[in-house]
Amino acid sequence: MLASNPEKEASVTPPFLVARDVRKTYGGVQALRGVSLTLRAGEIHGLVGANGAGKSTLIKVLAGLTHADAGEVLIDGNPVAVASPAVATDLGMNFIHQELAFIPGMTVLENIMLGLPKKTRFGIVDWTAIARDVEPVARRVGIVAPLNAKVKDLSTAENWLINICRALMRKARLIVMDEPTASLSAAESEKLFKIIEDLRDTGVSILYVSHRLDEILRLCAAVTVFRDGNFVTVIDRPNLTRAALVEAIVGGVVENLSHEKHHVRKEAMLSVSGLSRLPKVKDVSFELHRGEVLGIGGLVGAGRTELIRLIYGADRADAGQMTLDGQAFLPKTPAQAVKAGLGLVPEERRADGLLLTKSVAFNLQLSNLTNIIRNPALPLIDYRRRADLSSQTARDLSIKAQSIETPVGLLSGGNQQKVVIGRWLLRLPKILILGEPTRGVDIGARADIHRLIRELAARGMAVIVVSSEPDELPDLCDRVLVMAEGRIVRELTGAGITRNALVEASYAFDGTERN
Repeated sequence: MLASNPEKEASVTPPFLVARDVRKTYGGVQALRGVSLTLRAGEIHGLVGANGAGKSTLIKVLAGLTHADAGEVLIDGNPVAVASPAVATDLGMNFIHQELAFIPGMTVLENIMLGLPKKTRFGIVDWTAIARDVEPVARRVGIVAPLNAKVKDLSTAENWLINICRALMRKARLIVMDEPTASLSAAESEKLFKIIEDLRDTGVSILYVSHRLDEILRLCAAVTVFRDGNFVTVIDRPNLTRAALVEAIVGGVVENLSHEKHHVRKEAMLSVSGLSRLPKVKDVSFELHRGEVLGIGGLVGAGRTELIRLIYGADRADAGQMTLDGQAFLPKTPAQAVKAGLGLVPEERRADGLLLTKSVAFNLQLSNLTNIIRNPALPLIDYRRRADLSSQTARDLSIKAQSIETPVGLLSGGNQQKVVIGRWLLRLPKILILGEPTRGVDIGARADIHRLIRELAARGMAVIVVSSEPDELPDLCDRVLVMAEGRIVRELTGAGITRNALVEASYAFDGTERN
């Protein structure tokens, strides 16, 4: 009897998943133009591309949410028809989207078991027996919350782990993760990376979809690149570099927009003194200067968002003072802040910044109705002026849409963000506040948005950028304030604004009270 050759057997073992020459058209628009993807068992494989490259469409095909017009999908070398999400699950494929699937009013255990058959006893669901089965899997992925805890009280990171646990309870052989760290802190991301690597080591395949190239470079054995609905290339680990990824994604080299760091005291536009709203914001003081890009960094939960809400009038301060152009400023509502000369691009653009079913033109003009009304005495919209202003803004910002009447919900994430920023360009506020300006956008759109921010500052606008992206603030800002536990714990300027300095300052605060 001949001895088997494990190396030879491994070489002929078919990949777990092959998608070949997949095509999909929506209303005359080719979303996929013959893309392919190969994923082996126990591999972390990256899928990257600009917004609109076709990544989401392929995932929908694999998940059984939409059907391809042409092409084939093979599992373990055998052609399959993924007719529905249930079929995808039966084939071993599970999908965790950026908008996590969970029901806040249910417990951890109930959410883990969503859509799964449940053990019963005398016709009643036996949650005790189910908990015994789920417990070891939950602990394996790092869930520390009790299984009977309500998920509404848990963090985004913990709900990610619940979704991973659900996939493993479904005997997943492939887990597709879409922008998994978009709402996680650096520490939470590190924990997730370790779990992903553990899953890989136990034979589970991971398709990792992200715009964060540092994560792709760290985790992935190979990366597939899409562009404009086309398959571009597969880059294997030996050739995997940031430069190679960027060139493949955008079809060329992206201009380096980092600017010379300098910090010159300019005219103060906004002064904040002793601003507090306990327990999230504690005795914050700083100045924002005309023509300055000021970053606010720190971990998720450090108080950054709460501070911005106070400045913008969305919340009322317990204590402290502000001045705007030397005049007392303490807005009671966002409307008062806008009237005084502030603009805000919110962190959650889809939920808080856009009306997704309305057109690009409608969304661009939301804060500028006085500019498109024919006569103040008769509040009738001048639709020709509305079209002219909207079209000019769309051209200036390179907003990619079929027309200004296209529903903004159909645009890519980067183009949606440009619409929100464009709304304020029409109003030209004294101060523009941007929350997570490039979250979920591709590298080309990120470069466009950074360029626009620098241009606005050069014209004299004061800009505040709140960002969790580890590399964004060093590239963009003249000065950065780092927050921890509701306080400003460090100010970084010029060449001192580095990724390492930001991370160190975010974690260095020891929690002791400071005068």
